[in-house]
Amino acid sequence: MSNDIAVPNLADDPPISSGSGASTPAAPTLPAAPAPSRLRPVSLGRLAIPFAVGIALWFVPAPSGVDAAAWHLFAIFVATIVGVIAKPLPMGAVTLMGLAATIVTGVLAPEVAFSGFSNTTIWLIVVAFFISRGVIKTGLGNRLGLFFVAKLGKSTLGVAYGLAATDLVLAPAIPSNTARAGGIIQPIIRSISMSYGSAPGQTARRVGAFLTSTAFYVNAVTSAMFLTAMAGNSLAAQLAGDQGVKITWGGWALAAIVPGIVSLIVVPLVVYRVYPPELKKTPEAASMATSALTDLGPMSKAEKVMASTIVLLLALWIFGDMLFGMSATTTAIVGLVVLLVSGVLTWEDVTMEKQAWDTLVWFAVLVMMATQLNELGLIPWLSHQMSGVVSGMGWVNAFILLTLVYFFSHYLFASNTAHISAMYAAFLATAIMAGAPPMMAALVLGFISNLFASLTHYSCGPAPVLFGAGYVPVGPWWRTGFLVAIVNIVIWMGIGGVWLKVLGMW
Repeated sequence: MSNDIAVPNLADDPPISSGSGASTPAAPTLPAAPAPSRLRPVSLGRLAIPFAVGIALWFVPAPSGVDAAAWHLFAIFVATIVGVIAKPLPMGAVTLMGLAATIVTGVLAPEVAFSGFSNTTIWLIVVAFFISRGVIKTGLGNRLGLFFVAKLGKSTLGVAYGLAATDLVLAPAIPSNTARAGGIIQPIIRSISMSYGSAPGQTARRVGAFLTSTAFYVNAVTSAMFLTAMAGNSLAAQLAGDQGVKITWGGWALAAIVPGIVSLIVVPLVVYRVYPPELKKTPEAASMATSALTDLGPMSKAEKVMASTIVLLLALWIFGDMLFGMSATTTAIVGLVVLLVSGVLTWEDVTMEKQAWDTLVWFAVLVMMATQLNELGLIPWLSHQMSGVVSGMGWVNAFILLTLVYFFSHYLFASNTAHISAMYAAFLATAIMAGAPPMMAALVLGFISNLFASLTHYSCGPAPVLFGAGYVPVGPWWRTGFLVAIVNIVIWMGIGGVWLKVLGMW
């Protein structure tokens, strides 16, 4: 659109009669200026917290064995993580402040500071966000949800399993667990709950509280099952790669499939027992979903192309590297090109996908900082210090202890990604130094980086979305979440450990 101001044709304007009777042309009028945008003041108190932490650490003498540059980068990194938690600004803006600090202080050269933006793992997640837009735009995600509810929704527990199946099918192609929970699952829950007179408050326990709780805990499980199911998973894979552990899309999925399926079966049953719905039978839910599917009609051409593209992506993510030497990132780009050429997505859809571009910024900065901390020797030094605590335990006991500390420290975090950025690399390095098999340790810590989200109502993106619906009070949310956390630990470290043994990972 042109920004030029059109000059009016005065010859076409009607004359205006003056007081003397002479006619004069009308004065041209300019378009009204847009209202000036208002400043959005930042909370100075929240902004002061990361600055204070960073400055304090900066002037603390570097410990023996740590280079000054590594220590100063560590100070900036910690300040950035504190900023992500305190949220004086959105995460992308906070990480840009950290990026600027590394360059302005001379800790890193500009070409090093910007190196994260060329990381292929980061672009895998960014492109996956674009692809996920197609799932929502075409209505395929909503159709899948209605399909599973129609098939399984004759009881409240069946509805929960139908929603779990929906989340499982969509997880590989939608890296935003918040988008799955809030954009697809939550609207279905709200519709079913209201149809049975279950609203937040006195009637919440009829249906809505159980479905909301189950959807949240299931979302943590499906996020753990695929490398592309949660943005932080690729960060964990990248941090593992920095320590010589290469995690592929297929390798992650294969390792997670058995404990993941078991969790998807067991977790809804556990919630059904400890936080049961008052209404056990819901035949109207299945018929309502069937009716909605009928109203939708047959799959549109766009939905068919989208579904075919997802199948192609899954096949190439599993076999592409082995058969064609095609990386997961290349596969994602191929899928995006198919959607663009077919018209399922437009370039405007891509440019408007704000969450993808936001993820690119904060992800690139955090990966760059974590990588440089490892290269400058800070992570090896920290791991060496931590290894002293678990030395003499044997690697199995040491790894169990490290895993439990890593898991329950999530009470201190409001973001999976912030937790991974702050602790994953050090805990992985410590586990490896204690003798844990590197691939097993990297994968288990990666899985846990999703499962610990069950603990609180502020733990991750989907938490405030589902908690904010108002069906589940804080007390039951925390109590049930703690129990689900214990169940998942037993499943993923017990059954999952045996499965990893079968796969030859330890």
